[in-house]
Amino acid sequence: MVIDLNQLTPAERQNYLQHAIAPRPICFASTINKAGQVNLSPFSFFNMFSSNPPIVIFSPARRVRDNTTKHTLENVLEVPEVVINIVDYDMVQQVSLASCEFPRDIDEFVPSGFTAEPATLVKPPMVKESKVKMECKVIEVKPLGTEGGAGNLVICEVLRMHIDDSILNEKKFIDQTKLHHVARLGGDWYSKVDSNSLFQVEKPNVKLGVGVDALPAHIRNSKILTGNNLGQLGNVHEMPVIDPAFEDETLKNIFQYYSINPDEMEKELHTYGKQLLDAGKVQEAWQVLLATS
Repeated sequence: MVIDLNQLTPAERQNYLQHAIAPRPICFASTINKAGQVNLSPFSFFNMFSSNPPIVIFSPARRVRDNTTKHTLENVLEVPEVVINIVDYDMVQQVSLASCEFPRDIDEFVPSGFTAEPATLVKPPMVKESKVKMECKVIEVKPLGTEGGAGNLVICEVLRMHIDDSILNEKKFIDQTKLHHVARLGGDWYSKVDSNSLFQVEKPNVKLGVGVDALPAHIRNSKILTGNNLGQLGNVHEMPVIDPAFEDETLKNIFQYYSINPDEMEKELHTYGKQLLDAGKVQEAWQVLLATS
């Protein structure tokens, strides 16, 4: 299916985009106006865009159905400060409750059941239950349009972070396995980050990977190895060579039982190589796959 977004209604565009561009982190923003009225609301159009200076952006879009603006946007235009509270699984249902369109004079801390605690540098309060809180000053608010669905980029500089000790590791950095982030998808769908959904991908450094195009043809054209597997193999900095000292019982068995049939042996070697790659054992996988060279 090919979709021309110019032919869609704003609601249809929103539906396709929010389901496709996901998961999105959630900015749970507490703001205040000149009269001292507090607002607390979540926004999934949110991310980090710079670490030096530390800049994050979230976007309270104009409502698609009636083109009205949100209290959060009105507040940051009056008082250019915000506390961004990071959402985790322990608080997601209350966060959803806070997204209700309460009247202007209602402080969402109250109906959502969250605890307000004073910030140290800015006027809006922090959400005590959030494990990571960022006090920010608003650098700029950039409107992206005037019609329903148009975003308003609230560009913020993070001044101070408050991090719960329970999610820190021994080096006092955030332990990703302890902070169970929640992210938004399309419609009513959310995702939870925990040990069941976490995995690691080796990050390339300043050295270049050899690339998939440099892999031996029988590996590059394998019907068993996936694109992810080829990416793992192509991320080494120099082409591996056979190590005579490499010993592996499964590899020995493959040679013993399939040596009379080269095609079957290659299939078995690629299958075993894939198992090793899926387990993150890239160097061992290379030794197995090179055995067919």
